[in-house]
Amino acid sequence: MTRTVSRRRLLAGALAAGIAVPFGAGRAWAAQSGRLALPRPTGPHRIGIVDLHLVDRSRSDPVAGPGHHRELMASVWYPAITRAGSPAPWMPVAPYRALLESAGFDPDAAAAPLTAAHAGAPALAGRRPVILFSHGAGGHRSEATIVVQELASQGYVVVTVDHTYDAFTEFPGGLLSVDRDDVSFTPWDSTADMLFVLDRIEDLAAGRNPDAERRRLPAGLGDALDLRRIGMFGWSKGATATALVMNEDRRVRAGLSFDGPMESQPRPAAIDRPFMLMTAEFSRADAEAVAEFWALLGGWRLNVQAAGAVHSSYVDHQWLIPQLGLTGDELESYIGTLDPGRAVRIQQAYPLAFFDLHLRGRRGRLLTGPTPAFPEVRYVT
Repeated sequence: MTRTVSRRRLLAGALAAGIAVPFGAGRAWAAQSGRLALPRPTGPHRIGIVDLHLVDRSRSDPVAGPGHHRELMASVWYPAITRAGSPAPWMPVAPYRALLESAGFDPDAAAAPLTAAHAGAPALAGRRPVILFSHGAGGHRSEATIVVQELASQGYVVVTVDHTYDAFTEFPGGLLSVDRDDVSFTPWDSTADMLFVLDRIEDLAAGRNPDAERRRLPAGLGDALDLRRIGMFGWSKGATATALVMNEDRRVRAGLSFDGPMESQPRPAAIDRPFMLMTAEFSRADAEAVAEFWALLGGWRLNVQAAGAVHSSYVDHQWLIPQLGLTGDELESYIGTLDPGRAVRIQQAYPLAFFDLHLRGRRGRLLTGPTPAFPEVRYVT
C-alpha cells in the first residue's frame, strides 16, 4: 500500500536525521554513542535468538532466474537459559545502512539499537507456543521487535521472516538484498513464504536443521516448540498475509492484525478461529476491505483502536522516532498523537493477552472491554 511504503521512507529519513536523545522520565539512552534504544521486555525469561537461512526448492527465484530457488532469512526468538554473548542488533549493519541510503540519507547518522536477545543461547526447557511474524511492504523482520521480544520474554517462541525483494535483509556471506520496486510482491507471496516457514518449524521440532549452511542450532531449541499451539501476527501487508495463511493452513490457531488493509486478489476469506484487529488508519470505518473482512470472522473476534494512533503506531517506529529530538508538528507527522510510552505498553500488553487467551487458555480482563489501565484504547463494536 502507498501509505505503508511512504511511512517506511519517512522512518528512514527520521532515523538518519540525528542521534538518540533522552525521552521520558527514568529512561537511559545511549545519546553520546549515537545508538538508538529499545524498551526492555517485561517478562521473566532471558531471550535467545538464532538466524536461519532457508531455501524453498519448490519455488524459483524471480530475479536470479532458472535454476535458482527462493531464499529467505528468518530469526527464531525463544526463552533462554543464559545470556550468552553480546546482545543481538535490531538489524544487521548492511541492510540497516541500505534502508537509510534508500531514502537518500547518511547511513552513519545513527546506529541501530540492540535487542534483549543473545545469539545462540541454550533454550529453556519446556514446550512453548509458537508465533510467526510477517512484516509490512518494503520492511524487515525487525520492525516489531518490541512485541517480539516481549512475547519471547513471556515464554513464547517467535519466528520472524524477511520477505526477500520486499525487504532489507542480509544472507550468510554478506549478500545484501533490498526492497525492489521492479519485482511484484503481493500478500499472497508473503503467504507462500510463511507456509514454507511453517514446514521448516516442523523440521526444527523433529530434530532436523533447516538452515541451508547447517549452522549449529541452539541447544534444546527443537524441544521447545509446541506445534499444537501456533499463532501469527503481522503489520500492514503482513497482517493481510496473516489472514491468508489462516485461510490456507489450519495449523495457525489464532491471528492478530496490526492495521492490516486486508487488500489482496483474492481477498481473505472467512475464518472460524480467533482473530483480533488493532486498527489505526485502516479502520473498519475508513477501509471497506477491513469492514468486509470483519464480517467474515466467524470465531472469537475483537477490534481495538488506540486514540491518536497512525499506521506505524503498533510497531517499533512509534518508539524509535521520538528519540531523535523531533517536536511539535514534525514529530506528529511521523507518529500521530499517541504517546510513545503508552504505545509501548499497548504493544506489550494486548498481543500478549490475545495469544495467552487463545494459545494458553489464560483468561484475563484486558480483552473483555475498556479498562482504566489503557484509557486511550477503544473497543470497536
